[in-house]
Amino acid sequence: MPHRYAIAIGSNRRHGRHGAPAGVVRAAIAALQDIGLVVIAASPVIRTPALGPAGRSFANAAAIVEGDVDPPVLLARLKAMEAAFGRRRGRRWGARVLDLDIILWSGGAWIGGPLVIPHRSLEQRDFVLKPLSLIAPGWRVGRGARTVRQARARLIRALG
Repeated sequence: MPHRYAIAIGSNRRHGRHGAPAGVVRAAIAALQDIGLVVIAASPVIRTPALGPAGRSFANAAAIVEGDVDPPVLLARLKAMEAAFGRRRGRRWGARVLDLDIILWSGGAWIGGPLVIPHRSLEQRDFVLKPLSLIAPGWRVGRGARTVRQARARLIRALG
């Protein structure tokens, strides 16, 4: 039985083949099909300011995908895809060619090894909630069973 996943996609470094970060994000969305996923929906690419020491602004998007793999298998495929795009593991919050995160999945909560779904920081990250709200506003997130739209509205109020 196929599972649905929400994937957060980000880039803040140029790529030799795909160009500026927005081009990297668009290429990554297209490449999700190459790792056995069906792309159901993809948000527009949104430019967001850098957090922490990343230094450069990001291009961010979200995609809803479907596939016959469990979360740990999908995580391994996403990490391999990041490496294929030239991502090198380094400091946390540093510049990166491609960052792919599993944000939500149709199975609800998942906790296993380094993987936690929903993503631990989902409700504090507008650069994830904004594009996700454009394609999956009614998907439930967090312990309070808020929707993506409600989580984003709550975050915007808190940021004030």
